[in-house]
Amino acid sequence: MSSIKILFIGDVVGEPGLKMVETWLPGLIKKYKADFVIANGENAADGKGCTVKEGEFLFNLGVHVITGGNHTWDRFQSQDYLKKESRSLRPLNYPRGTRGNGYYIAETENGKVAVLNLQGRTFMASIDCPFRSAEWALSKFKNETKVIIVDMHAEATAEKVAMSNFLDGKVSALLGTHTHIQTSDERILPGGTAYITDVGMTGPYDSVIGMKVQPALNRFLYQTPQKYETAKNNVHLCGIFLKIDVDTGKTLEIERILFPEFETKISETK
Repeated sequence: MSSIKILFIGDVVGEPGLKMVETWLPGLIKKYKADFVIANGENAADGKGCTVKEGEFLFNLGVHVITGGNHTWDRFQSQDYLKKESRSLRPLNYPRGTRGNGYYIAETENGKVAVLNLQGRTFMASIDCPFRSAEWALSKFKNETKVIIVDMHAEATAEKVAMSNFLDGKVSALLGTHTHIQTSDERILPGGTAYITDVGMTGPYDSVIGMKVQPALNRFLYQTPQKYETAKNNVHLCGIFLKIDVDTGKTLEIERILFPEFETKISETK
């Protein structure tokens, strides 16, 4: 039985997240003997989008495909980059004519891997149906590969769980992104599809999901726009490791990655 090993790095936020990937990704690739690496980079450009600078930085570190989300559009330069770089994705279910690709099929030594980017609609923009868009994409993949990784960028847990049931047995993994909080519900569904509600954030945790605390608080206190500033401290890397059967496309192993782990106990002082 042949298999492929895949690493997925959760939402990379700004320079702190990029430096964390630079420091630890080579070691993770070596530890897991990863054949293929995906990273969500919609927040890579100081929390807003992914331009050529951040994209090339991630590709040079060993990332093969960069996925996106609703913040992909926050910098106009990101749109230019999407037009030129097919490996940097935006969610497929944006309206027809939107710049960029919603999926990418990559060649590896262990066969082809398809990466599909979708965005939810609950509490988010009213775009095309992610369920029907997924059906359309899978019809394109069926003669190419059975190894299919879906980044489901969505706010609502229920929408991600519904999508995982809709695609169980049809894709290798459905990995949730967007909320920046890693969930502990990683599992393999009955049809062989790996699932986690949210992979989590690779970035600064002395923050409000990546943003400096005071401006984020002011948004809630005063209900007015505030300048976005990426926080810097207490940086962690979140990710997922997958081992997938190449012939069937079913996941054999899933492991959640959080490094370094959070402190959960205060040491007693003498």
